[in-house]
Amino acid sequence: MPTLKEYFKNDHFAELIGAELLEIRPGYGKARLLVSQKHLNGVGTCQGGAIFTVADLAFAAAVNSHLTVTVSISATITYVRAAHEGYIYAEAVEKVDHYKLPYAEVTVTDEEGAVLAIFTATGYRKKQQLDAEI
Repeated sequence: MPTLKEYFKNDHFAELIGAELLEIRPGYGKARLLVSQKHLNGVGTCQGGAIFTVADLAFAAAVNSHLTVTVSISATITYVRAAHEGYIYAEAVEKVDHYKLPYAEVTVTDEEGAVLAIFTATGYRKKQQLDAEI
């Protein structure tokens, strides 16, 4: 049986930009992205969509850690500091483990631990179980 980290290899967009899952445990997910030239916008900082994607990947790991298919139905991100080249990290913590509408908060930081963005999202749990293990 595949692990949940292997299951998320099917997230082709996250893989395309280089986002990777580092850790999954019940109600928790951690992802990272090595920001390089290809992620920079016109003013030389990391494009917001790349930051959103790594945060969304961490969110997905946290809320799917109960092995029930969960998709996001609402997500908000607030950017508080520009990201530059180097690793950024997204740590998701499920704050509400509701049987239908889980809620999680994700903090995105740089290599020094400075907060770059805060991402919050609500998921929708379907009836389908994931054929994976944590």
